[in-house]
Amino acid sequence: METRIRRAGLTDIDLLMKWRMTVLHEVFSIPSDEPMEKLECENRLYYQTALPAEGHIACFAYAGDKIIGCGVVCLYREMPSPDNPDGGCAYLMNIYTTPEFRGQGVGRKIVSWLIGQARDKGIAKIYLETSECGRSLYQEMGFTNMCGYMQIKAGTPWS
Repeated sequence: METRIRRAGLTDIDLLMKWRMTVLHEVFSIPSDEPMEKLECENRLYYQTALPAEGHIACFAYAGDKIIGCGVVCLYREMPSPDNPDGGCAYLMNIYTTPEFRGQGVGRKIVSWLIGQARDKGIAKIYLETSECGRSLYQEMGFTNMCGYMQIKAGTPWS
């Protein structure tokens, strides 16, 4: 099967929204009948700002004319440090392949394409979060586990 990757633009916003909501439902195990209008609105606003500013590069994977997957790389700057002197960073997310095409190299092709986009912009430091089913792919591609990271979630009290 030949897989083709196409960059998505602002003219694809409705398609991007459809796929984003599909990914969110699956990744976060959100029931299909749960209202998500506010989250959908915020995601649409994000796309409308980030896509033209090139802080967000999205793509679709195709088999023929059928979309079989998607992915995103968010580009940003962190404070420069010895391991990242210019501060350029990328965060891979929304890497998704439809169930019937999983295990056929589609995810690898999406990730490779997105890494290439980040590298073309001079970014060397690339992060991602993974599910268990994606972990082996990312490890095979050279990603390693990061120790020492923590987070505090919204609504968590602190003193």
